Amino acid sequence: MSDFEDEMNEVGEFERQEDQFRQWVSSDPASNFPAEADRYHLYVSLACPWAHRTILFRKLKKLESVIGMTVVDPIRDDRGWAFREGPGHSLDLINGFHFLSEAYLASDPGFADRVTIPVLWDKKTKQIVNNSEDDILRMFNSAFDHYTGNDLDFYPLSLRSEIDTMNDLIYPNINNGVYQAGFATTQSAYESAVLKLFSALDHLEQHLASQAYLVGDQITEADWKLFPTLIRFDPVYHGHFKCNIRRIIDYPNLYSYLQTLYQVEGVAETVNFDHIKRHYYMTHNDINPTQIVPVGPEIKLSA
Repeated sequence: MSDFEDEMNEVGEFERQEDQFRQWVSSDPASNFPAEADRYHLYVSLACPWAHRTILFRKLKKLESVIGMTVVDPIRDDRGWAFREGPGHSLDLINGFHFLSEAYLASDPGFADRVTIPVLWDKKTKQIVNNSEDDILRMFNSAFDHYTGNDLDFYPLSLRSEIDTMNDLIYPNINNGVYQAGFATTQSAYESAVLKLFSALDHLEQHLASQAYLVGDQITEADWKLFPTLIRFDPVYHGHFKCNIRRIIDYPNLYSYLQTLYQVEGVAETVNFDHIKRHYYMTHNDINPTQIVPVGPEIKLSA
């Protein structure tokens, strides 16, 4: 993978780079980055599963009027994520950036790694606060509650240990596992990743046979971390990333669970299959050099 050469190891395995901007927005007004309305801006891609998580939390926590959002073009070339006018994406009206890389260089002139999304930008100090979706979810979960009055808690204290354990299963084997399978450059690396992926999916299929959600009897952060991967699985990962032992639709419990999450109020608005499919099939030229985007599959998600 030409875009990810620096993240491939000697045996053909994809090793994702670490997020480098990890400052924190806090409800404490004395903190370096206090939670304030209309101070922070979210740069996202509707195609990216990591960004999708933050879009979900912004929607579900009723933060649209508190935190602005700009969507990049789903088609990424060698210049990286770009701000262009188009269906579902736009120019950057906050800073006038043409490329997201400009935000990284404005925050750290020496930044030389891969530019990733999402990005939480501070309009006041004109810098990236955080580019880790894990951190952004936790901030969105509680830091701005005094502005919105929204008391939904996707990381409740009583379930944190179980949520963390579930996240530790989902991230390496499923969320990142599809990428390790898709970006592998050797047969052994691919097979190792894809077998771990389906072992984890098989485990969750059994887990969901006896409960509606991953942890406890309520929707938590763990569910919203899994959802963006599941919603992309049959349209993209099954074919494009060769994760083709089974589809999500072939798992009765996982498929029903996916439908349940999709039908939560506001969630369907965060899913854009056009952006998702065009991004993967037209950006990863090493995997799909023709850039032909599949028409299907048809997936029944609504009631």
